[in-house]
Amino acid sequence: MRKAALPNLFDHWKEFTIVGVGILVVAFFLRTYNLLSIPIFADEAIYVRWAQVMKAEPALRFLPLSDGKQPLFMWVTMPFFKIFSDPLVAGRMVSVFAGMGSIVGLFLVGFFLFRSLRVGILASLLWSVSPFSVFFDRMALVDALLASFGIWVLLFAVLTARTMRLDFAMITGFFLGGAWLTKSPAIFFLLLLPSTALVADWTKRWRWGRLGKLGGLWIVSWVIAFAMYNILRLGTNFHMIALRNKDYVFGFEEVLKHPLDPFQFHVKEIVQWFWILLPGTVLIAFLVGLFLCYRKYWREILLLLSWMLFPLLVQSEFAKVFTARYILFTSPPLFLIAALGLTYIPKKFFLPLVLPMLIVPLYLDYLLLVQTEKALLPRVERSGYLEEWTSGTGIREVATYVKKEREQNPNQKIIVGTEGFFGTLPDGLQIYVSDIPGVVVKGVGISISEVDESLVNAKKAGDRVLLVVNSSRFNVVKPEDIGTQLLESYHKAQRPNGTRDSLLLLEVTNEAIKFYDIKHGKTG
Repeated sequence: MRKAALPNLFDHWKEFTIVGVGILVVAFFLRTYNLLSIPIFADEAIYVRWAQVMKAEPALRFLPLSDGKQPLFMWVTMPFFKIFSDPLVAGRMVSVFAGMGSIVGLFLVGFFLFRSLRVGILASLLWSVSPFSVFFDRMALVDALLASFGIWVLLFAVLTARTMRLDFAMITGFFLGGAWLTKSPAIFFLLLLPSTALVADWTKRWRWGRLGKLGGLWIVSWVIAFAMYNILRLGTNFHMIALRNKDYVFGFEEVLKHPLDPFQFHVKEIVQWFWILLPGTVLIAFLVGLFLCYRKYWREILLLLSWMLFPLLVQSEFAKVFTARYILFTSPPLFLIAALGLTYIPKKFFLPLVLPMLIVPLYLDYLLLVQTEKALLPRVERSGYLEEWTSGTGIREVATYVKKEREQNPNQKIIVGTEGFFGTLPDGLQIYVSDIPGVVVKGVGISISEVDESLVNAKKAGDRVLLVVNSSRFNVVKPEDIGTQLLESYHKAQRPNGTRDSLLLLEVTNEAIKFYDIKHGKTG
């Protein structure tokens, strides 16, 4: 890399410091203010619960492999339990810091790839306020960490291609390994590594020798990544990763039978998600950047497009399950091209055009942080995070109720039955009360039409027995019909048809014993 071609960062240290610190402060505020505005989500409950179990029992440090998931996010979450008393906050703060890392990384990619301080600052600014990144940087999900690793892989892969330095190749390998230990789609980063040859310096005569050296550096990165990933073989369920991946993707034979289905539908979803979550102002700037800058920066733009489009198209073709968070890691290149396009705006038009690009996402962020039920989210995302059983509205309140009851009656055991066996319930409740002596939380089934036998037996033994279930899973006209009493109801966000699901907190009464015995012929 020609040092003279790069701008001297320190020539602009005052301006950079003020703007850079301002971006980080705004970004951190958007990612931490009212951090629990979104109720706990199903996967969050699972990941945080896994992290708690792994922290308590060292022999289970590879527990996520039992469900075919990589454990790095849970490993990183474990130390956060010592800092934050709320386990959900601990998990979400991992994503917060991953998001901050993404902002710094995006600035550096823009700075080194385009040799432009302005591109780096604009890219990091747009990303910091984007509802897409703000939403998932506030969730205890692995996707924010994967996106952050992807940005840093791209950064050091570009530096490796331009400098041919071994240390940069090694760092690239470590970030690749971290990404692969986070989530399986990191395989795209490994496959895309050779695309960085586009931005290598090919002006020198020994091109073939340079390509050979660059190939050797890629091998170094791959070897380090593979070595890190193979740490997972220490876990007994390593094979489950490959097995569970099959649940999320179609095989080649199946795709050949219907090559355009669900490809066409997924592409439409991607456009919709980008328009709502980027939001659309960034998408427009991206298109402008392609139009204005392709001729001058065609190598850099081709590189970024490959890192964005290749994963998007492959996932659109092969994915069985497809949601917005699965494409978060593909979006940083889009922000870089959008930022590049903005640098071509004449100064007199810069503020009038850029301000709306900040005001629109900031308003959407405001709704997300303060008026969550009014937040503009894609239909599938709103349904999953706010409206249906996957949304954990009321779980923290139930946990608070259980804790107070235990404090007031320390000699009475409390048994809490919940719907489900895995996910929002019971995991979402267990993360709050699992360490309280005398409190037991257990799942008793998905569809609740009677009080489970284990809860009836606990009631017979004199324990305090509660039942927590979503109204959509409660196949009973009235709680009294099975011997339960409604203590509290926590309403979720309203569906488009005007209905609402609710989390019900029920007390199992002595009547439940009579109803159960009559139904199962146990009366004498």
